[in-house]
Amino acid sequence: MTKQKQKMHVVAVDMGYGHQRAAYPFLDSAYRDVINANHYQGISKAEQNSWESGRKWYEIISRFKGLPFVGEAAFAIMDHFQKIDPFYPKRDLSKPSQQLKYFQKQIKRGMGKDLIDDLNKRIPKGHKTPLPFLATFFVPAYFAEYYGYKGKIYCVVCDADVARAWAPYYSKTSKIVYLAPNKRTKSRLQLYGVKSSNIHVTGFPLPKENIGGPSQRVVKADLRDRLYNLDPKGVYRKKYAKHIEDYLCPTKNIKKPKRPLTITFAVGGAGAQRELGITLLKRLHKDLKKNNIRLNLVAGVRNDVYLYFQKALKEYCLDNCGAVRVIYAEDKMSYFKVFNKILRKTDILWTKPSELTFYSGLGIPIIMSEPIGYQERYNRGWLFAIGAGVDSLNPEYVDEWLFDWLDSGWLAEAAMEGFLDAPRMGAYNIENIVLRNKISEIEDVHLL
Repeated sequence: MTKQKQKMHVVAVDMGYGHQRAAYPFLDSAYRDVINANHYQGISKAEQNSWESGRKWYEIISRFKGLPFVGEAAFAIMDHFQKIDPFYPKRDLSKPSQQLKYFQKQIKRGMGKDLIDDLNKRIPKGHKTPLPFLATFFVPAYFAEYYGYKGKIYCVVCDADVARAWAPYYSKTSKIVYLAPNKRTKSRLQLYGVKSSNIHVTGFPLPKENIGGPSQRVVKADLRDRLYNLDPKGVYRKKYAKHIEDYLCPTKNIKKPKRPLTITFAVGGAGAQRELGITLLKRLHKDLKKNNIRLNLVAGVRNDVYLYFQKALKEYCLDNCGAVRVIYAEDKMSYFKVFNKILRKTDILWTKPSELTFYSGLGIPIIMSEPIGYQERYNRGWLFAIGAGVDSLNPEYVDEWLFDWLDSGWLAEAAMEGFLDAPRMGAYNIENIVLRNKISEIEDVHLL
């Protein structure tokens, strides 16, 4: 008889992409499906409205951040609410922030109570206690603990550094177990009062279909194909041949792929920075027409961004050009599936330093657009530290500087640095801990 696969409750929130993207790798381990804490079946109208109001304001402010005076001022106020204090000097940072106080008040008013009451009753056959509770946002973990969830509670951290709100209100006595993407996040949570024994450094949960199991068969094959396009003159491969051979394959095995250089430009969940995609169309127009470059414009689940990109394709007479593809899906899990598939044939990922920062672990160099908010600025610093990401220069001249970077082998080096130093086995490590009670952490953990 085949042993039944172990399951857990996977709880995310439908805000932006980050928290659901972190939940996606656990679809096959989720009991029934991923639960969204802000619109699950049975949620009260008042509770849903509370969540929805916050989400809408965040998207509006993020989208119009670039507007002079009003947009910048509104974003500065919101950003201050989720401020991340300097790490040094190391000190006690356990005092609750205003953001945390707000959520604590909402929880005391009943946020999440109905969901936890339901999950406490939903004990599958053969289990004596409720399934493990895995949250990819801190609030569901907090209301699970507050309302006495009877199973173990875990929280996946989705950024390279986090604000005080990511640690519980009573951080020193909380039993929530944290699954951190890097060592810095663990150290930060400890400053917030979380016990070291309640934090495991696992890495961010990257999609399993882009890794290929313990052998990492898929990610290695994809990087091997990618290195030629990122180093067309062989500068990096010649200088670091031994390095490549030690960690990937002999350089003679790196062949020119059948596809041209492929760039994927990803817009965030709020639809911010969509204009940058049009700049890429305009400046790379000639190369796209000749099929020297391919461009994926990622609209995600935003129909307005999809239509915006489609209109631009017609304006530049690229709508029938096979070199440009607009990526869109009606729901987020379908979008993540398509996105992960195109990443396998992507050479450069161009995006703001969101949770996609951790996708550098797939051996994809990241060109960063302007970060939005404290957490993205810290993500940017982490990418710089491991050498896997670079800031975009002026996009109006991308048709000049991008090719200089390629000829120098610089982006090939960034791809290898991400492959070597950014953790990618997070999904497997987390499942080992949550489902099998087997401590599975990154062994060669560095400061960052």
